[in-house]
Amino acid sequence: MTTNNGNSRSLTSEINVTPMIDVLLVLLIIFMLIVPIVPRGEFASAPQPATGQSLSDAVVLELTNGSGGELTYSINRHTVLRQDLRATVAEIFANRARPQMFVKADGQLAFTKVADAIDTIRSAGVGRVGLLTPAVEAAKLRQ
Repeated sequence: MTTNNGNSRSLTSEINVTPMIDVLLVLLIIFMLIVPIVPRGEFASAPQPATGQSLSDAVVLELTNGSGGELTYSINRHTVLRQDLRATVAEIFANRARPQMFVKADGQLAFTKVADAIDTIRSAGVGRVGLLTPAVEAAKLRQ
């Protein structure tokens, strides 16, 4: 916009800021309406502890020193021969969706014998093998 002070040679121009302020106020109102009043975070599900799972439902392989020093295998207190261990475990977990097994060993056994049993269990198709210690067993029985 120009103004004339009576002298035709001295023209001055000024910016009219009123329309710019109006546009900024309208944009401010639009952004205030778009942004939610209560900000939400991402939805996340936290892992929940397993309920109703007790040791009585689990399959437990017990390794003990037998008479004469030979190793005896028993699955849920049923004696299994070493050569039949893989086939028996595969048969037990044939119809289960989540194959999971625990190994409970005598404290006097060498860990190489326990590791050999775990390898046999894994070769039978069991994906999750846990070691059952006295502390874990006591905690599971309390549930």
